[in-house]
Parts: sequence; C-alpha cells; structure tokens
Amino acid sequence: MNIVDLAKTNVFSSPFSQKNSKRQISFAAPAQGSQVVYGSAEFYGLCAVGGALSCGLTHTAVVPLDMVKCRIQVDPAKYKSITNGFKVTVAEEGVRGLAKGWAPTLIGYSIQGIGKFGFYELFKILYGNMLGEENAYLWRTSLYLAASASAEFFADIGLAPLEAVKVRMQTSAGFANTLREGFPKIYKGEGLGGFYKGLAPLWMRQIPYTMMKFACFERTVELLYKHVVPKPRETCTKGEQLIVTFAAGYIAGVFCAVVSHPADTIVSKLNNEKGLTAAEAVKRIGFAGLWKGLGPRIIMIGTLTALQWFIYDTFKVVMGIPRPPPPAMPESLKAKLAAQNQ
Repeated sequence: MNIVDLAKTNVFSSPFSQKNSKRQISFAAPAQGSQVVYGSAEFYGLCAVGGALSCGLTHTAVVPLDMVKCRIQVDPAKYKSITNGFKVTVAEEGVRGLAKGWAPTLIGYSIQGIGKFGFYELFKILYGNMLGEENAYLWRTSLYLAASASAEFFADIGLAPLEAVKVRMQTSAGFANTLREGFPKIYKGEGLGGFYKGLAPLWMRQIPYTMMKFACFERTVELLYKHVVPKPRETCTKGEQLIVTFAAGYIAGVFCAVVSHPADTIVSKLNNEKGLTAAEAVKRIGFAGLWKGLGPRIIMIGTLTALQWFIYDTFKVVMGIPRPPPPAMPESLKAKLAAQNQ
C-alpha cells in the first residue's frame, strides 16, 4: 500500500476521499473538481510551499522585535527592556539597524517551514495508520505531538546554519551587516561546526515549541468548534473558519513561547560567543536569566503563530488543498462504546 492509499484510510483524511466510510463531513474548500488529492505528492508539495510562506514571511516581519529580544538575552545590562532596546539600537545604528538579519531569517525560516508543515502532514498520516483508526482518534494528542516533533527534527537541520548567522549578526557588534558577509566569515573561522554548534539547543527550543504549536492548535480548534462557535464547522464560511484558525493559533503561540523560552536564551548566548558550550551558557546565565526577554517573546510568538496558521490555512483554501475538519469518532468505536453501555 502506497502513501496515497494510506492517507485515504486515515482518520484525519479528507472525507471526500473516504468512499466507503460513513464519515461524511464537508469542509471549506474549492469545488471537488479542483481538489488536490489528500496524501498525494502534490498535496505534500503544496503544504511545504504553504509552510515556507507562513514561516518565512512572519519571522521576517518581526525581525526588529526578534533582534531586540536576542540582545536583551545576550546583554541585559545594556538592553534593559523592549522600549530601551529599540531606543539604543536606533541611536547606535539608525532605523535600518532594526532590519539587521532579515536575509538569513527569511531564507532560514522558509526552509524550516517547508520541513515543519510538509513533514508534519506526512508523519501525521504515517503514525495515524500505524496506530489504526480507533487508536489514532483516542490517542490523537499524542499523535500530534509525535508527528510535529519528528517534523521539527528535520526542519531544524535546515534552519541551524542561517540561525547561527542571524544571531551573530544581530548580537555581535561589527561581525557582519549582510548574509553574504556573515556566512563565509563563520565558515572560515569555525568551519562547518560553527553553523551547527547551536543545533542541539535549537532542537531543545524548537521541538517543544512545535509540539505545543501543533498539538495545542489542533485541540484548541476542536474545542472552539465544540464549545464556542455557535454552529457546526461545515456551515461556517471560509472567513469564519479562518477567524477560528487565527484565534486557536494565538492561544497555541502563548504556550509555545513559555515552554521554549529557556532554550531560546541558550541558543542566543551560544551563537553570540565563540567556543561556549550549552552547560557553560546555562551556568553563566543563571535560572532567572533564562527567562529574560520572555515578555517580548510572548508577544512575538503569539502573533507569529497566529499569523502562521492563518497564512497556512488561507493558502490551503486558495490552492484547493484538503482541510479536513477535526477528527470524528470512528463508527466502529461508537459501536463498541454503545455495546459496553448496554
């Protein structure tokens, strides 16, 4: 059985593909004639493009805030708060200084978005079929966590070199003003290892972040339609569904920021100082220092995550990519539960 066949039998798959299934729930998308086949190569390719757009554009849009956050983490004595950080940066480097690091951010997070969203869709289908329809529904939160962790593991390998250049540009005075200048400088001074010395802390930051991002989002969407939205999802307009997407994304983003912040601080410190290890960074920063910059990061990540899900979902609508509703309990499981209650 190939991946397309597996996708069609998955509890999370498009109801349009389930010809023999009793699950008949429609979702907002263009007409069936223009529908992308769920689980096909085209489906995964378009999801990867949507991920690149959602991550690349949003991270680039918040470069000024991200830079101030990084500088607070690395040099809290000089950059005392968000407002102070902006003032000091503009005073020393001008308004253009706020955009420093935009190129590695755009390229790096576009690469990361390809892996994050593309592989998430793939692993969700694969792991769901390994569990079977009933267990995939019962253990769906664990499935979201496992699929997102697997996807982020690979996504960060692509992100790490560009993240190293970005942080060094933003936090090391005089290091480099452009990606073309900074990338070869790291390679010449530290070799290939210079790009990946922050990979383990990056995994520590990004994998918990992404696990929370996807699992919290998926379950929040489910709860919003069940308890908040006054009508069934299939009767909502595309615009109403996208509002739910944005709200669930922001809620997920707040949790993401909190669970991943200590590792984010370590990554900033490691990429700022040559030869520093993760253990040395933690010892030098201290427990309280690990939480420096949490305020701006909550604002940044909350907005970022909401916009990422909004862009990704909007891209799916525009391109006719299947957008299945929250998974419904399989009929076989309903029958078993009914039998137990008799």
